[in-house]
Amino acid sequence: MRITFKLVIISILLATVSQAQAATIKKQRAAESDSTQVLFIGNSFTFYNDMPEMMRRLASTLNLKIAPSRSLKGGQTFEGHLMDPFLLGILKDGGFDYVVMHDASHRPSYSTKDVMRDVYPYAHKIDSLAKAGSPNVKTIYYMTWGHKDGIRAAKRTDYPLNHTYHGMQQRLNTSYLEMAHENGGICAPVGMAWERVVNERPDIDLFSAKDRYHPSKEGSYLAACTILSTILGKPFVSPYYAGLPEEVALYLQKTAGETVADNLALIGIKQ
Repeated sequence: MRITFKLVIISILLATVSQAQAATIKKQRAAESDSTQVLFIGNSFTFYNDMPEMMRRLASTLNLKIAPSRSLKGGQTFEGHLMDPFLLGILKDGGFDYVVMHDASHRPSYSTKDVMRDVYPYAHKIDSLAKAGSPNVKTIYYMTWGHKDGIRAAKRTDYPLNHTYHGMQQRLNTSYLEMAHENGGICAPVGMAWERVVNERPDIDLFSAKDRYHPSKEGSYLAACTILSTILGKPFVSPYYAGLPEEVALYLQKTAGETVADNLALIGIKQ
């Protein structure tokens, strides 16, 4: 009886772990269609609140059909993505109009020496694979945001520049802008729009209250708006608010659009 009880408990624990792992892995290839094909490569900063679906719904109100594909895994790095057969397979198959990608949130905020060793080479490899499979693809480097309290806990090193939110954001800005520039891509300046909201509207909390670095729904909505504005190359106004108050949603749309429009040359969009 005790053995049976233990087996039941073990089975429940294994099922719980399996479900938790499944919740952090989102892999899907969108069906072929006349829609704009967008592949998201990243981790929880993308799949929280299903940001790609937010972007699809925003675009649909502008008569732009987007079919989002996903290669997402919690905490994944560019280096780790390159060991994923699913991603390598769909990049080889091609057919993408845009590939939107970001590294683990902490990695591009480290020292230049570390970023050059641990981030840039793998970003370049993914970029090259994307262009080999989809010759007309545009690669978009999704600039993420600094953690609310800067780098903490196990990810913290003695490098001081990323120990605060603003310091971490500046490092991320530089790393993502350089990746886009060096690889002939475009940078979606989500982190820059995020910092503007932090400075202008502290009443809008873009961070998850649970850990202070993942996005709240407002944060994911801002990311979706900024990436869509980057694809469009201009601001937009949409009636899709993702359940947010109208005033908040319109402010986030406006901030995203202005951040893109005010920085076209910087982020790699040719006028």
